[in-house]
Amino acid sequence: MNLKNTSTLCALGVLGLMAQAAHADDNSAIKVGAGIDYTTGKYGTSTTTDITQVPVTLGYDIDSWSFKLDVPYIHVSGADNVIPGIGPVKNNNPNGRGKGKGKGNSQGGTTPTTETTGSASGLGDVTASATYEAYTNSAAQFGIDLTGKIKFGTADADKGLGTGKNDYTVGADMYKGFGAWTVFGGVSYTWLGSSQYIQLNDVFGANVGASYKLDSHSSFGAYYDYREKASDTSFSRNELTGYYAYKFASGWKAQAYVTKGFTDGSPDWGVGATVVYSF
Repeated sequence: MNLKNTSTLCALGVLGLMAQAAHADDNSAIKVGAGIDYTTGKYGTSTTTDITQVPVTLGYDIDSWSFKLDVPYIHVSGADNVIPGIGPVKNNNPNGRGKGKGKGNSQGGTTPTTETTGSASGLGDVTASATYEAYTNSAAQFGIDLTGKIKFGTADADKGLGTGKNDYTVGADMYKGFGAWTVFGGVSYTWLGSSQYIQLNDVFGANVGASYKLDSHSSFGAYYDYREKASDTSFSRNELTGYYAYKFASGWKAQAYVTKGFTDGSPDWGVGATVVYSF
């Protein structure tokens, strides 16, 4: 048993630990999946920002290694200084969301004098990750995973869909089983890429949670996620997520989840669902 078996598959991303879902229940090496994730919140602004993501995922497991590629389509409606995956930041892009791509009336790094809102859609940030099962003890129901992740800056920064820069993350996760119950947690460190318009800090993150296996087909759980504020003018991220997962057919798994944010660095709330097929 390893950490990828203690939780369930999740989207985007939002949900890194759950994205390493229980693949020991099958012997398949290849996984394909799709999902939808919706969040909404004010993020400390006067405007509600809604973010919808539709990720398509491809995974490959071999021996102690797991590889995953996540390609999302994203739609954002709201304040131009709220960046998906980052939260509220000081965004000096003159072509930002609501100003019209290439139609801003300011130049270079000039700071907007008023809050601007608008909507935009397109390719989000493509993410690639590799996880190594560093230690596992089936008898003790204990294990440790190490993960490296690259978020490529493929989302259009002029549309406010991303920063346009790469991010790099390293993390360690562990779990301990107690019969049907499993407790898990982890820590991470991310080097956030800064641009000429958005200056970001490197951030530390941590999570802790528990899951319960109802039977061979279903489980539920919850975990708390924390991340330092991404910039000097933004806020830390504090979120609680609850989820339910169900294996409804051979090779098929579905999951639904709900998230509640507690700071202006997080959405007020969010919901999502994923479906994964293994073969």
